[in-house]
Amino acid sequence: MGRPLNLWAGASVERPQLPGDRDADVVIVGAGFTGLWTAYYLARADPGLRIVVLEAETAGFGASGRNGGWCSALFPVSSQRLAALPGSSRAAAIEQHRAMQASVNEVGLVSAAEGIDCDYHKGGTVVLARTRAQLARARAEVAEAHEWGPGDLQFLGPDEVAAKVRATKVLGATFTPHCAAIHPGKLVRGLASTVERLGVTVYEHTPVTSLAPGLARTPYGTVRGEVVVRATEGFTAGRVLAPVYSLMVATEPLSAAVWDRIGLADRPTFSDHRHVIIYGQRTADGRLAFGGRGAPYHFRSRIKPAYDDVPRVFGKLQATLRELFDISPVFTHAWGGPLGVPRDWTASVGLDGGLAWAGGYVGDGVSTTNLAGRTLRDLILRRDTALTRLPWVGHRSRQWEPEPLRWLGINAGLRAMTAADLEERVTRRESRIARLMAPLVGG
Repeated sequence: MGRPLNLWAGASVERPQLPGDRDADVVIVGAGFTGLWTAYYLARADPGLRIVVLEAETAGFGASGRNGGWCSALFPVSSQRLAALPGSSRAAAIEQHRAMQASVNEVGLVSAAEGIDCDYHKGGTVVLARTRAQLARARAEVAEAHEWGPGDLQFLGPDEVAAKVRATKVLGATFTPHCAAIHPGKLVRGLASTVERLGVTVYEHTPVTSLAPGLARTPYGTVRGEVVVRATEGFTAGRVLAPVYSLMVATEPLSAAVWDRIGLADRPTFSDHRHVIIYGQRTADGRLAFGGRGAPYHFRSRIKPAYDDVPRVFGKLQATLRELFDISPVFTHAWGGPLGVPRDWTASVGLDGGLAWAGGYVGDGVSTTNLAGRTLRDLILRRDTALTRLPWVGHRSRQWEPEPLRWLGINAGLRAMTAADLEERVTRRESRIARLMAPLVGG
């Protein structure tokens, strides 16, 4: 297949480097979804603000331009964990869940209003149960959702699943309507152009070497502002977030006959209830785009282009997709990149003095970044709103352990969840390994 080829890549506008020192009202570090949504909502709220976005590469270079295209209401930790945060409550956790659902719709509304054609289609998410252990988890997840929320997560029997997607070995599934399939590259590039039209200045190829309340330093000059926003996700320096790689493959456009066999007519995103995460969608141009975890964490949080290319993992993803639908498609694309994982798996957003932040989405960032952007708008403009009172606001995860403990722990966790899936296939019972790991991975 050659070097990794990203299905979502496309032509982008060339933007200049920072030409020297300058002043702004708000300085945003990172031109991914978090930074661009924040710039968008600030510019809409106060057109007079001087907003500067600094990007080390190009707009959407990171996870925003490489993800699975799930604009979902998923939050990386459970409602129970959210309710247990300091100052939180059951009611606050439920409000966070509702805010996530509203964010799915908000992305679609803004895309339409701003003329961003990102292939947005809200077909929900089907998560298949294909073993007895997975079936038990699916039923338990539905019961928990009804306890903590408005009860919009449904359990589907095999015939109901077949009306949405026809996969192998299906015993049941969960379904939520709160997810849209999108083309993330089109969305992030469209957002970048939109914020520029609104008066935001975006500098590319301008790495920030240090940031602090009120200033961001680069090799080409220092930008000072009343507020600096850290929106760097998996590229955040230090031990705040661990960059964990997720990889994807995509097929050529499939024939009508193959789609008649598979289904997915309403373009629901899909997964199953295994422990090592997989995720997929039917793209607007008739491909299967499919991804999952399995690539290793690299010592000292190193990030390199070479880490996007792991043939062993690409091969496993291709084999999993073939087995899932009993098809033999031609694969035309394979790519990957790092996402940000906090030590407690809890995404957060906040403002402390002149330094704001958002991130730690653990791969659930397409819609969560939108919520972060609206929340940062309110925090920066000193508005007391329902968004600024959500339980993730102001949360600070403890730092990851120093090396080599971090490398050992993260990779051991990945191996443990792989072993848990194997254990369940052999024993046909819920894995004991997975039960032990659940508190460490957002359960």
